[in-house]
Amino acid sequence: MSGPTAESARPEAGEGAALAEPVAELSDITRLYRMGEEEVRALDEFSFTFRQGEYWAIMGSSGSGKSTLLNILGCVDRPTVGSYRVRDQEVADLDDDELSTFRGAELGFIFQSYNLIPQLDVLENILMPVMYQDEIPDGIEDRALELAKRVGLGDRLHHRPMQLSGGQQQRVAIARSLINDPALILADEATGNLDSKTANEILELFDELHAEGKTILLVTHEAEVGRRAENILRLKDGNIDSVERGAGRVEASDAE
Repeated sequence: MSGPTAESARPEAGEGAALAEPVAELSDITRLYRMGEEEVRALDEFSFTFRQGEYWAIMGSSGSGKSTLLNILGCVDRPTVGSYRVRDQEVADLDDDELSTFRGAELGFIFQSYNLIPQLDVLENILMPVMYQDEIPDGIEDRALELAKRVGLGDRLHHRPMQLSGGQQQRVAIARSLINDPALILADEATGNLDSKTANEILELFDELHAEGKTILLVTHEAEVGRRAENILRLKDGNIDSVERGAGRVEASDAE
C-alpha cells in the first residue's frame, strides 16, 4: 500500500482537543474486478475515517478509485475484502434487504443527473427514501414541507421535475437526501450539470449544511468545487495520494 494512511495524514490536534465521533470507518478495503484474465484493484487496502460534521471533497483522476470508493460508501457495492462501518454498524453483516433499509435510513444521495422520479412532484420525490423504511415516521410530511421550503421550493411543491430548472431539481435532490437525517450525505459531481451561478448556489447550500454539523462527502473533478470543502482527499491508483485538512476552504465570493 502506498501513500499516507488515515492516521499518518492527520495533523496533531491542539492540546485538549477531542476528535469528533467516527461516522464512516473504512479499514483495509480492497475492491478487485476481473477484466478477462486481468485483475484490476480499484481500491487497494484503503483505510480512512470520516468523522461527524466533516466536509470532504474526494478528488482524483479517472481510474483513481473515487467512484469505487463512493459506491462502497453508498452501500451499492461491497468490498472484496476489508471492513466498512457506518455509525458502528458493520455493513458486511447486513443481508441485501437489511442493506437496502440501512442505505435509506443512514445515507443521503445527491447525483449529477438528479435522479428524480418524473411522475412524482417535489414533495413526493423528497419523501421517496421514507418509502423504503419499515415504519413511516410521524410528522414526516411536515418535515418534507420544511425541507422544500429550506431549499427554496416552497412555491413549487406540486411541480414535477420537467417543470423545474436543473438547479431546482438539484435542490429537490438535496432535500430528499436530508429527509431521514442521514449519517452521511454523498454527493457525486453534484454541480456537474449546472451553470456556474447555479452551481455556486448549490455549494452555498452545502456550506450551510456543513455549518449545521452535517457530514458531507463530495466527489468532484473540479478544483474550484473541491476548494469549497473543509478538507480534500485525493486518490491515486486505488489509495490515498494526499490529504488536505482545512487547507482547501475558500469563501463563496472567492470561488465566483
